[in-house]
Amino acid sequence: MNKDLKDKTLNELEQIVVGMGQKKYLAGYIFSFIQSAGIRDISEITSLSKAFRKELAQQGYYISQLHIIDRLTDPDGTVKYLFELGDGNRVETVLLVDGRRKTLCVSTQVGCAVGCTFCATAKVKLRRNLTAGEIVNQVYTVQRENGTISNVVYMGMGEPLLNYNNVIKSVRILNHPAGRNIGIRHLTISSCGIAPAIKKLANEDIFPRLSVSLNAPTGALRTRLMPINAKYPIAELIKVVKYYQKKTGQRVTFEYVMIKGLNDSLRCAGLFVELLRDIRCNVNLIEYNPHPHCEFIASTRGNIERFVRFLQRAGIETTVRFKRGQKISAACGQLGAGWIDTPSKKAEKLRPAITVENNKSGDSSDLR
Repeated sequence: MNKDLKDKTLNELEQIVVGMGQKKYLAGYIFSFIQSAGIRDISEITSLSKAFRKELAQQGYYISQLHIIDRLTDPDGTVKYLFELGDGNRVETVLLVDGRRKTLCVSTQVGCAVGCTFCATAKVKLRRNLTAGEIVNQVYTVQRENGTISNVVYMGMGEPLLNYNNVIKSVRILNHPAGRNIGIRHLTISSCGIAPAIKKLANEDIFPRLSVSLNAPTGALRTRLMPINAKYPIAELIKVVKYYQKKTGQRVTFEYVMIKGLNDSLRCAGLFVELLRDIRCNVNLIEYNPHPHCEFIASTRGNIERFVRFLQRAGIETTVRFKRGQKISAACGQLGAGWIDTPSKKAEKLRPAITVENNKSGDSSDLR
């Protein structure tokens, strides 16, 4: 049993407290002291008797912490943290500052097993899931140094919906009014498209924002970029997104990494518009961020501008996520790049010949 008190929801703490022969209401003190006040040692929960605090410690309960191994700051203000977990594993977390708005990109797994060809984290072998306590710890640790975090996005290392239970638990903890009380509309889960998990999310009683990484308008091209498409085909993914939207009434964000010669043509834009028909959504176009382990090239600004105009004329709200934190390998798709000793001899390379034209099968600034 995980005995990290930071990993517990209020209901779980109530079960622990009652199981130890104490009054149920004491769980509220434990939860608020840890999740709101940021207390880091059981002895500091002064609303509990000394005897009860001692008993908690004797039974092996503790309050976990993250150790900051390194922090790097990009000239654009982006800050990347390298955290060490209790077992020695490490994850990266990124803080994006835009005026008074502070967005934290948190990791949910050590490494990733999904294998997206444009992502450096895909080269880092999946070691394990993070606990809910380790996820919220990223928020609390960065917040101690930088003040209130406006938005939390589950877009760091790992696929959040392959760590479903811990991710949803962390959302509940961060959103709880007795904790940090981060508004549910300020919590965003980004997924590569785990269809069964999206359907499960649609049937929860709590609805963070959903962002789906699409990156291609056809199944064949998407499978080349994102092998997960072979398991959860694009048609199935679109169907389950529509189910999610019907159940929740919420708009969905689609993310699309712009790669030169692969998915950035007007032909792709047209197919993309058709794919999103009847879905209430917005699109984030992401400039491809290079790393030494992949030979893709970012789309030109001209191609991106044309793509944006096409989507906007079709009535799709579209923004571009510019390169932020690229100099410290903190940009989208770059996390974990520094962990790989040498570029792979089999670095992913798709030539422009592999484009939609040859395929016979089926928050940031605006770009000015």
